[in-house]
Amino acid sequence: MMHFFRQWGRFMMSGAVAHARWEQEVSTRILRDKKRLFILLLLTLPAVLGGIAFAQEISNALPEVLGGKKAYSPAFYSTGIFVVSILIGLGAGLITGCIGAGGGFVIAPALMSAGIKGILAVGTDLFHIFAKAIMGTVMHRKLGNVSVPLAVTFLIGAILGASAGGYLNRLLYEINPVLSDAFITTIYALMLGFLGIYAMTDFLKARRAGAAVETTHGGGGAHAKDEGAEMGDLPRKLQAVRIPPMITFDYDFTPGGRSISWVFLVASGALVGMAAGIMGVGGGFLTFPIFVYLLGVSSMTTVGTDIFQIVFTAGYASVSQYAIYGFIFYTLAMGMLLGSLLGIQIGALVTKVVKGITIRGFYAMAVLAGFVNRIFALPGKLSEMEVVPLSKQTGDLFADIGVYAFFIVIAGFSIWVIVTFLKNLRVLRGEEVIA
Repeated sequence: MMHFFRQWGRFMMSGAVAHARWEQEVSTRILRDKKRLFILLLLTLPAVLGGIAFAQEISNALPEVLGGKKAYSPAFYSTGIFVVSILIGLGAGLITGCIGAGGGFVIAPALMSAGIKGILAVGTDLFHIFAKAIMGTVMHRKLGNVSVPLAVTFLIGAILGASAGGYLNRLLYEINPVLSDAFITTIYALMLGFLGIYAMTDFLKARRAGAAVETTHGGGGAHAKDEGAEMGDLPRKLQAVRIPPMITFDYDFTPGGRSISWVFLVASGALVGMAAGIMGVGGGFLTFPIFVYLLGVSSMTTVGTDIFQIVFTAGYASVSQYAIYGFIFYTLAMGMLLGSLLGIQIGALVTKVVKGITIRGFYAMAVLAGFVNRIFALPGKLSEMEVVPLSKQTGDLFADIGVYAFFIVIAGFSIWVIVTFLKNLRVLRGEEVIA
């Protein structure tokens, strides 16, 4: 049992680290390119200038809780909403840059804690990832050996999975918005709970052993090494199954390349797509471990394919499953994008002056805070659906505890990172690493 737990934890951590590397690459590419920055300004301008007067007119029509029982189109806006979205993006970016794993996992819980309905948080997060991907991604060979047959076959499954995930979210929302929130909350609680416990166990073990942990942008550094040149037993068994057509890849590692049946690629794509459609995290955190540990694809090929799939999976899911139904909050997405770009750069710089073991501990705390936030939100939602006998006051109390615990940890971490950055500004300038 413990062996399975460690393997599954390693599986998820490696995916979180790989996705964070992609986020850092995209962030750096956008901020260093004047044309991309200009495009970002154009995308953000309507959010900054266009919504103030309109928000005044419709403010009385908004329900008490943002999101209410209706989805809102991107036009709904207030200055407060935009500022909060920047802060949420900043917090997620600081975690991604400094810790290098899982920053995007806190976005949906943060949005839901701020009053956004779960389905709107998922759609907005997907759109934010898509906007970041199309602005910052350049798909050419220096990003990895993109195997087009591998990527296209995988995308067939991803599109099917994203369609199923988006449909499921919308169906549950139509049945009962509270049921939709409870479902998304449960998924996040399970994922964050497992990953948080693994990360904390890993941190305590390293601390007891007195291990000198590399910063590697985070506690997952030990799991982020290049892998895939050597295959484990499971990938060998899967590649031995000959269900045509076979997809060939990794010619650089094996004479004639490796091959795997299209069945496993489509099934893997469906899993990643469904995760993207349900959770709104783009699915990228699953692609790396699935390719490397299950399918036996080299990490070099995986990097390129992951970038390829994020653009298309997030784009397809955000537009076809959420945007056309009104489940994307445009101004919120743009605020998160601005905040995350800045946060990632600051966080990445801080890793140069902080011990890796400290960062690993913060990562475990941040993920566990997300878990506490979602698990404490669940009783109130189950009570609203009359699944458990619980008074509204008690349910609200549980939810408030989760919200305060979550934002205290994330805000505390964010303040610590920014203060550390400012204190070490001269050192960082001396290293010529300012973005």
